[in-house]
Amino acid sequence: MKRIISFSLCLALLLGLYPARKTFAAGEWPENVSIEAEGGIVVDAATGAILYGKNIHTAYYPASITKILTALIVLENCSLDEMVTFSHDAVYNVEADSTSAGLDEGDVLSVRDCLYALILKSANEVANALAEHTAGSIDAFADMMNAKAASLGCVDSHFANPSGLNNENHYTSAYDMALIGQAALQNETFMKIDSTLYYDLPVTKRNPEGARIYPGHKMLKKNLAEYYEGCLGGKTGYTSLAGNTLVTFAERDGMRLVAVILNGHQSHYRDTKALLDFGFKNFQTVKASEFDTSYTPVDNDMLIAGLPAAELSGLQLDPSGMLTLPRSGDLSSVTSQLTYELSAGAPKDAIARIDYSWGERRLGCAYLTMNTVGSDSISIPSSMLAEIQDITLQAETEAPESSAAAPTERTPFYIPPAVWIFLGVIVSGVLLFLLFVAIRSYQEKKEAEARMLRRQKRMSRMGDDISIVDIDLEMERRRNYYTAQRSRRRKNKRP
Repeated sequence: MKRIISFSLCLALLLGLYPARKTFAAGEWPENVSIEAEGGIVVDAATGAILYGKNIHTAYYPASITKILTALIVLENCSLDEMVTFSHDAVYNVEADSTSAGLDEGDVLSVRDCLYALILKSANEVANALAEHTAGSIDAFADMMNAKAASLGCVDSHFANPSGLNNENHYTSAYDMALIGQAALQNETFMKIDSTLYYDLPVTKRNPEGARIYPGHKMLKKNLAEYYEGCLGGKTGYTSLAGNTLVTFAERDGMRLVAVILNGHQSHYRDTKALLDFGFKNFQTVKASEFDTSYTPVDNDMLIAGLPAAELSGLQLDPSGMLTLPRSGDLSSVTSQLTYELSAGAPKDAIARIDYSWGERRLGCAYLTMNTVGSDSISIPSSMLAEIQDITLQAETEAPESSAAAPTERTPFYIPPAVWIFLGVIVSGVLLFLLFVAIRSYQEKKEAEARMLRRQKRMSRMGDDISIVDIDLEMERRRNYYTAQRSRRRKNKRP
């Protein structure tokens, strides 16, 4: 019995050390939203994850949301205190009746004043003046716009002017405008200007007392029906060819979203509210280091890459890495992939990057860094990083016949499914046998207790002077008597 119990415990321990791999059903991505505009998108600004999109790579005319990109380029190339002189072309090379801040040829404003007029008032003559001041000409500034867009990852755009006025060679997509919007959210000066509820422009020729300007984005204004709680700013746009366009930034519970509407039909605010409500209700932004707490596969990959484990005292995910996840549903659909290709913005102690996905959807990424005991971090020499990348590239391109000479890779211990089935059958059989033994022992114990109870009752009936031995003799005599009686009955029944 002891051997059986010991064997069962060993099997249970073995199964506990090597649990079977679980398979989960794929989770569903929330999609309970729709918009009336021709194109639109809402993304998590922290991760770039696309929460919903409609015709996101279709090219549309952007109208004045173009000015977001214009402002970013000016902020990167000019000081706020530089003075801008308005030329004749800047003031008059615009469409009739287009939006203006009332500036005239010869007016001089600071870059700061111009940016407020550009973003809040959407002044087209200001866009031209800033372009000439920054690049020397509107055409040269357009080249800067296309270069900046390409550096942000835009793939569907071409910009021909700084204002967004109608031009057949001036177009963008919802996806590209979301990328530009993400960059704008990261620029503190831009967001300070964009979220301002009013600004006083200085004295100019047409405004001898100055002029107070207000933002055109209605979701910022609490006294309007379009007001949206958590709205940080954005940019409106409209031309006869572009229709209504709108870019909106909003934040709730630490999650920042960028919503873009292109070619809207007087539904741009309604569509934007639907996208933002959908995003905040169904998704959350979390730290990758809190979601992903297992680094064993990564550790193995690092050893394969040639980095000695003795040189590492610990691996960790960069705490700034963020992921976008649905608030409800099966998160087992999240997959991760490790790469040694590091971008220019990677932390200095980064070794690799882990990209997280949900099917074809990108959820975000986190850099894997290595730390030393007793210090916050260590710097990885560029020569070591180069060596890691060289070894990785060599492992990927090396011919099969040369693999025998390569160092033996550490692979995780694997047990075939048939072994698990065999062990499961054995454990089930042992457990059934133990159950049978336990039931049998219990029945024998109950029978012994019943016999003892009957014996005690007989002793009480026969008197206290009767010993247990006498009772046993009497019971034996009665059994012999009954046995003899049954034998006689059988003989009498025979013919």
